[in-house]
Amino acid sequence: MGAVARAAATLRIVPIVRDDSVVVSAELADGYTDEVRDAIASGLRTSFVYDVELRMDVPAWVDRTIAAVTVTISDHYDSLTRLHNLSRMVDGRIQEAIVTGDEAVVRQWLMSIKALPLCKTTALDPTREYYVRISARVRPPGASLLGWTNAVTSQAKFTFIP
Repeated sequence: MGAVARAAATLRIVPIVRDDSVVVSAELADGYTDEVRDAIASGLRTSFVYDVELRMDVPAWVDRTIAAVTVTISDHYDSLTRLHNLSRMVDGRIQEAIVTGDEAVVRQWLMSIKALPLCKTTALDPTREYYVRISARVRPPGASLLGWTNAVTSQAKFTFIP
């Protein structure tokens, strides 16, 4: 129970209704472990995969998935140039890529999702409760999050008020 509670507190999720869209931001605190840092330094392509789901709470039945997105944030460190090649993909399409030598930038990129659009508010019913669930995992499998697992899941509830 303690490990599950610790994992839930480690992935902070903030769903926001902005204009006519539901957007989500998330931060994986304490995910940049020594194992992750070592995997990156070895030159292995290291990726954080965030499976993001917007779900409608359906009492006494299976919750309905309204939208699902996979965000993959990768770092490929070049030990000769000492530069990190970072890329952010959403559902397999590259959204952004940068090259940096700053480890603080690498940590920020790998550990956070900023203002990810999930769906239009027209897909939501104002009488229902919703939640955003995110599962985060790191690849390669030898790297671990929080020193004990390679995956963390958390969720945040919200009510849509038009």
